[in-house]
Amino acid sequence: MPKILKDKKLIDTFLNRGVEAIYPSKKAFEKKLLSGERLKIYQGFDPTGKYLHIGHAMGIRALRILQQLGHEVIFLVGDFTSKVGDPDKDTTREMLTDKKIAENMKGWKEQASQLIDFYGKNPVKFLHNYDWLHKLKFEDILELMSKITLQRMIERDMFERRLKDGDPIRLHELVYPLMQGYDGVAMKVDLEIGGADQTFNMLIGRDLSKAYLGKEKFVRTHKMMDAPDARTMSKTKGNGINLSDSPQDMFGKAMSYPDELILTGFELLTEIPTDEIAQIKKAMHKGENPMIFKKQMAYEIVKLIKGEKAAKEARNYFEQVFSEGQNPDEAPKIKVSQAELLIDVLVNNNLAQSKSDAKRKMQQNGVKIEDKVKNDLGSKIEKDMDGKILRVGKREFRRLVVG
Repeated sequence: MPKILKDKKLIDTFLNRGVEAIYPSKKAFEKKLLSGERLKIYQGFDPTGKYLHIGHAMGIRALRILQQLGHEVIFLVGDFTSKVGDPDKDTTREMLTDKKIAENMKGWKEQASQLIDFYGKNPVKFLHNYDWLHKLKFEDILELMSKITLQRMIERDMFERRLKDGDPIRLHELVYPLMQGYDGVAMKVDLEIGGADQTFNMLIGRDLSKAYLGKEKFVRTHKMMDAPDARTMSKTKGNGINLSDSPQDMFGKAMSYPDELILTGFELLTEIPTDEIAQIKKAMHKGENPMIFKKQMAYEIVKLIKGEKAAKEARNYFEQVFSEGQNPDEAPKIKVSQAELLIDVLVNNNLAQSKSDAKRKMQQNGVKIEDKVKNDLGSKIEKDMDGKILRVGKREFRRLVVG
């Protein structure tokens, strides 16, 4: 069993950096961390999309700290809860199929392993809540439902909003917080980590841990970071900076953040010391060019996930393409077929989310081969395009290999 460390610097980072709230209190959990007891901690991630993003990285990095301190850490894939999906504020989510769930979570362990260790001396456990939730009998579900009142359930702001607006709430949506809460019971955890948007579900889990186990389950919520498009980062929207992105794409997306989010980005998405962030804040208030610090933020984000060498290369790539207005010397190669529709090339190589998205990008003059705009929806790959650069939007570049 790993030795439990009481490293005050790591503990202070865990308790304060990017933290929204700790339940029942920060002081109570600090005492728990300093007790020398080995704790069991988890965060759950529903595979409603293929990519983990840097919003998830905030929780994963917190898990990493507790792994370093010697505690038992669990990365939980919500392959059962994702069938329902965490209720949306506006509409009922479409229930996912087993095939879609398996497809979505296929690369997750590899993505998360950039930030935490699934092997080593104190490996993080990679678990699936299907393993216990699918075994519940109807009588078990009735008992689970008996632990929480309807009044408590509809306290959730999204349910209140939909009731007020007359939008339907399906009964299975009310079961989602119970399923998430039961995860903590099944694993007998001491702490759950999650974004502030998960506060309600995690506090339901606290209630269930008391009811089933007579146990205090702590909850740590972290602040939320919007995507560069000013919407909440989402697996289903696909609008985040994904952990599977290339260093160049990650850097470029980070550079899309508005200036007013630079300081928040430093706090939540990097490991730059807080006193250095304070100095950056002063410099910006004195009128220094925010672009300098945005580049630094983007560099630190890539460095944290992909490593220092990749961060330097991504910065050089960005400066060549965006500051100097050149096509990059190095761009990922994609193999395409002669006479293949350009629309299909975009979709098949994840340069557009769908054919309609590809059409929109072309019609808005966002697709070029070398410097020639391709807005004819019937455009096809030609033999003389071999070796040329396909550009989609401001950040995506691919070198065509015509086969």
